[in-house]
Amino acid sequence: MLRSDFNFELPRELIAEYPSDTRTGCRMLCLDGTDGSLQDRHFYDLKEFLKPGDLLVFNDTKVIPARMYAKKQTGGAVEILTERVLTTDSALVHMKSGKSCREGAVLSVQNSAVELIVQGREGELFKVRTSDGSSILDLMYSAGHIPLPPYIDREDTALDRDRYQTVYSRVPGAVAAPTAGLHFDRAQLDELKNMGVGEAFCTLHVGAGTFQPVREDDISRHHMHSEFVHLSKQVADAVIETHKKGGRVIAVGTTAVRSLESAAQLAEKNQCGAEICEFSGDTSIFIFPGYRYRVVDCLITNFHLPESTLIMLVAAFAGYKKTMTAYLHAVKERYHFFSYGDCMFIQKNPQAQKDLPPSATEGE
Repeated sequence: MLRSDFNFELPRELIAEYPSDTRTGCRMLCLDGTDGSLQDRHFYDLKEFLKPGDLLVFNDTKVIPARMYAKKQTGGAVEILTERVLTTDSALVHMKSGKSCREGAVLSVQNSAVELIVQGREGELFKVRTSDGSSILDLMYSAGHIPLPPYIDREDTALDRDRYQTVYSRVPGAVAAPTAGLHFDRAQLDELKNMGVGEAFCTLHVGAGTFQPVREDDISRHHMHSEFVHLSKQVADAVIETHKKGGRVIAVGTTAVRSLESAAQLAEKNQCGAEICEFSGDTSIFIFPGYRYRVVDCLITNFHLPESTLIMLVAAFAGYKKTMTAYLHAVKERYHFFSYGDCMFIQKNPQAQKDLPPSATEGE
């Protein structure tokens, strides 16, 4: 299965630089995975596609101001992007500078009296700690910037502190937003709850690895980045109960998908007698066409980059041909793409495992 199977032409002007005027005001392309039909709607129409007894599963991670600017003792500039907070005073970070920082280097953080000490490397990442043992999370909140994705070509503003965050965010730790959730506002959540639609929350701290491209031509050789997930027994039980009563499990975003399916894989591996169990730990699950979805019935997701792991995940859910047809429709109809863009509501394609890219079926 080739990376190029997931390529499409995307005009630069369709990449959203700013969010829609209101959270629920974005456009929503609805794809029925069974027959491939498409509807052009808006996110405030979501209630028309849900029913009492359905369960929305959200990712309640909170984006931290993970980008900091600093200087070496030599005066060289360093851009720091936190990947993961390790302890109260330490973190794993990406660093961008003219010359690589050595172990023991002291970095003066812009707009702060706190310094960071480089403790060493872990692969492509650096481990740093605060020089005085103070909270590295507090340092980011006082001196850091919202880490807008690399395809948004502007500096972060006060607007991003609010809009690059879901209204239900709770657990600090993400360096990228779970963007499908950005479209919900409090009024809509209350309306859906009053309709009898359930809600559950897992936590996956989105890392900067989510923006890393697939470099292998054969996607089966791609090594997925690892992210921390916590999905409680209460959430697993809610999923099981929803299916018992005939309701649907609706993942809000690809991070919710990866959390749910990681927990379902663990349940299958451990033969625990249920379709899903609690999960707490790192996951590097890579979902691409041919994958058998275990618990997710519907998906709310933004539009993703060409050749990305995320469009591959969507293609595994909706079917390859239906997914690529929907993306071509979105480009033609001038939908906005990526983090601040429009979204899709997708009902699962029961035949998705058989709907594979051309390269996967050559020679059959």
